Amino acid sequence: MAWLYAEYIADELLRTGRLIPAGTLEFRAGRDTLALTIYLSDAAGELSGIRVVSQLDEWMSLTAYGHPWRDWVHTRFLALGEEARESGRGEDPDLELARASWRWLDRTELFATNIDAARPGGPEPYQGLDENARVWTPAWQLGLPLGHLAMHLF
Repeated sequence: MAWLYAEYIADELLRTGRLIPAGTLEFRAGRDTLALTIYLSDAAGELSGIRVVSQLDEWMSLTAYGHPWRDWVHTRFLALGEEARESGRGEDPDLELARASWRWLDRTELFATNIDAARPGGPEPYQGLDENARVWTPAWQLGLPLGHLAMHLF
């Protein structure tokens, strides 16, 4: 149930932000990236009683540019898997859903605007965002800034 709740929160944040049409692969990338962030940051197992506003700062720091989000995801999956093994209760169904979402995010590439080219301080002088310059990007790399911006707009 915790995974479905995380997915619901992420979906609502993205819909409220109105950054991208629901039903697109880009929307799914943002929703799944946010849902993973929400689910994996719930170390105390209190997701069902969570108040979204009180958690936004933590989620925003986890999705901020420069944060090693992918490494953080792997570390959290290892920790949760170890906890499940130590408790002897086996793999949690929520964790299985989260892992399936991660596999999709990591293995799927979307043809999207090259947002890295628009970052100030990059290898080339800042020229603004050229929306016609597209590159193949792992879904999670597109989902991170979408989710982060949606939380800003909340």
